[in-house]
Amino acid sequence: QVQLVESGGGLVQAGGSLRLSCATSGSRFSVNAMGWYRQDPGNQRDSVATITSDGYANYADSVKGRFTISRDNARNTAYLQMNSLKSEDTAIYYCFVDHGTGQDRRVYWGQGTQVTVSS
Repeated sequence: QVQLVESGGGLVQAGGSLRLSCATSGSRFSVNAMGWYRQDPGNQRDSVATITSDGYANYADSVKGRFTISRDNARNTAYLQMNSLKSEDTAIYYCFVDHGTGQDRRVYWGQGTQVTVSS
């Protein structure tokens, strides 16, 4: 019912920057929040950043001050600007959208994009 397409990953040197994008097919009136989790092989997915439909942002302590999440509600698109990247940021980044109300409320996931930071 709801599909997500994310892009923007790649290889970057430590101290560099990348910008991730996540576009959804859901109704812009039904999006509660969007954001990213990241995962290394053998580890669980950990929250990186989340933004609500009214613009409230939340960040993991490890990225606070370096990453900025934003969104264009009219286009159902979220962006994650990642600056001052570290080797510890290397992971697959998965976009999500919290969509719907009541019993129709669900979390949907993107396909993931690889971010690799060389030291």
